Amino acid sequence: MAQQPITDWDAYVEVLNKRLGLDNQLFRVIGTKARQDPRKVVFAEADNLKVLKASQVVREEGIAFPILLGNELRIRNLAAENGIELDDTVIIDPKSDEMHDKRHHFGELFFKKRQRKGFNQYEAKKVMRERNYFGCMMVETGEADALISGLTRNYPDTIRPALQVIGTENNCKRVAGMYIINTKRGPLFLGDTTVNFNPTAEELAEITMLVANEVRQFNITPRIAMVSYSNFGSSPTPEAQLVSRARDIVKQKDPTLIVDGEIQAAMAFNQEILKDSYPFSELLGQEVNTLIFPNLAAGNIAYNLLQEVAGFDAIGPVLLGMKKPVHILQLGSTVRSIVNMVNIAVVDAQHKCCDGKK
Repeated sequence: MAQQPITDWDAYVEVLNKRLGLDNQLFRVIGTKARQDPRKVVFAEADNLKVLKASQVVREEGIAFPILLGNELRIRNLAAENGIELDDTVIIDPKSDEMHDKRHHFGELFFKKRQRKGFNQYEAKKVMRERNYFGCMMVETGEADALISGLTRNYPDTIRPALQVIGTENNCKRVAGMYIINTKRGPLFLGDTTVNFNPTAEELAEITMLVANEVRQFNITPRIAMVSYSNFGSSPTPEAQLVSRARDIVKQKDPTLIVDGEIQAAMAFNQEILKDSYPFSELLGQEVNTLIFPNLAAGNIAYNLLQEVAGFDAIGPVLLGMKKPVHILQLGSTVRSIVNMVNIAVVDAQHKCCDGKK
């Protein structure tokens, strides 16, 4: 290669990545979409070095306009110590005196939402000193387009403010979590992996529709296996029947969706056995790219095994069903994972903005 002149550096990087096994077409597509229309993204944990580095990357790559929440002096010192240029990046400290009027305004708005749901007026204003609540209110009022949080906090502590401030999409009764696993055969979408413990058939069907809609946003046709420990009625247990019933509900809502179950995970990927034993299945001749799990335990265990034992990269959890984009990081996420989540958040904001205009 050293003897060949390089005229297209982007193409050169792509070739090198493929040789190293780092090719990721999905996130190249998402990144391209994000850069076409970058949005304002709030980082609720800007006093964390990984978050600061990620904010610099998304700003330099033209993915998003970062808004950093936290103590400004601490953020600037951390940036200076690590050679991170903040340039004209917006930094906001929700606890500062300068934000008193803004906290008061946000508190009033929040109180109107929650005054009959456990918050009194004093509590509604006081809670705006917390970065997750303040950041969610920025998204809710349109001062920002998306929120990224959760790197150093427990999942419930991050999702609760989002649900209380922003809430779910219209006609959507619940949210769900989805992981994207980068496998050798392409991206694999897993849901629900973070939110719903033991969904009913109706709830599982709604989760399936949420995941399918998100997969379509990535310009990918969802091919869904609703997994269980049995195949197409081979077990009469309530757990297996629940998955089968959920699949029926999904097909009633969207007959065009490629989805089948209940089916064992191994069976969903084994075309030879599927053809011999269940030739009627919609998954025959289809390469499954989406798995829906019957409960939170199954989904959570599966993505952890795929990530830690099989060694696949996992991106997520992508929070589905929110009225506006809020995405919660996995504890210990890498800088690249955070950047990938920002890409997803920006594309999510683009779609939801367009949907709102319609």
